Amino acid sequence: MDVTIIGGEAQYVLDDNGFRRHIDAETVDRQVLAQLQGQIEANKEAVEQGIMKMMGSEDIFTKAAIDKSIKDMDQVLQQGIPDEARQMLGMMGFRVVVDYHGEVLRIDQPGAADDSDE
Repeated sequence: MDVTIIGGEAQYVLDDNGFRRHIDAETVDRQVLAQLQGQIEANKEAVEQGIMKMMGSEDIFTKAAIDKSIKDMDQVLQQGIPDEARQMLGMMGFRVVVDYHGEVLRIDQPGAADDSDE
């Protein structure tokens, strides 16, 4: 999805059969981050263990640093998703489906189990 700046504010640009709709990026980012934060909090132990294994450091100091980073996610909620992080998530297969009003309908995460009844 394209991103443009209008009036100093980032906007996602949705192609609606040739009509370019602009959706406030901050509104979408906050919804996505809030959902991700909820998932991380619900699976905090598994997330911490996974990060420590990826880092190759499973000591108490690393665990404390990771725990603090998870608690500090509220700061990311206030600032929105940085452009570089947004691009990286897209390359990894992370997709967010929104309606024309900017409401998040679905978040597709690579490797995540599908809980839908479809």
